[in-house]
Amino acid sequence: MKSEKTSNKGTKSNQSTEKVFAIIEYLADQHEPVKLRDIAQAVNMNASTVLRFISSLEKMGYVIQNSSTLKYSLTMKICALSHKVILNNNIRELAAPFLKSLSRIFGESSCIAIEHEMQVVYIDTQEGPDQMLTTMKRIGNVAPMHCTGVGKLLLLNYSNAELDRYVAIKGLPKLTQNTITTLPALKEELETIRKQGYAFDNEECEIGARCIAVPIRDYTGKIVAAMSIMGPVVRMDDNKIFQNLPYLLDASVQLSKALGYGN
Repeated sequence: MKSEKTSNKGTKSNQSTEKVFAIIEYLADQHEPVKLRDIAQAVNMNASTVLRFISSLEKMGYVIQNSSTLKYSLTMKICALSHKVILNNNIRELAAPFLKSLSRIFGESSCIAIEHEMQVVYIDTQEGPDQMLTTMKRIGNVAPMHCTGVGKLLLLNYSNAELDRYVAIKGLPKLTQNTITTLPALKEELETIRKQGYAFDNEECEIGARCIAVPIRDYTGKIVAAMSIMGPVVRMDDNKIFQNLPYLLDASVQLSKALGYGN
């Protein structure tokens, strides 16, 4: 009996999702704003149900209502969402050969990451020769921004006010004795990174692991992704890093050019 209730709940949830997308797809087909009753009639729902879903979409920024006509239309937010999907897939495809090449040159693991909701999300990885890749850096996994090389680079997009908000929401949790845990120290670190063009994670996220990361910019100059090389501290010494850094920086330039930066 219990499993039947769960199944019913799942069915209702799926039906709600289908109804929301029916409304979105209908609005996407319209060339001008439409009234609530016209939406309800087109998607075969009662007006109160449509209003409930429309209100949620409006609150999330996907739908807007004209205050004079009371008609509804989609905003450009859904276009921005699709742009992110296309961009991220494009970045993965473009970055793949660079990740393989850099892993071979450094003899270490490589990865590329983006930001999503104030977190680092790894979208592709390449194992090094000894397959040393931490669990945190698997594809699809998330990590804090303040203590990872890729995350610090993505934080360069933030204004001072946005950094304050980031810390207020996410905090600066201490993961190791090397983690930056104060806002002034984080801002100082970001300024250094901005000047030198690359970022380190010196056992700030995980003890025993060190990485160096470089930014990937799009045609607007925004850092849309970051690529890093990581390995155990016993192998990732300064000599190895700076000897091979030109290859990593060149990959950053080439990938950014592919996304329109500097063209």
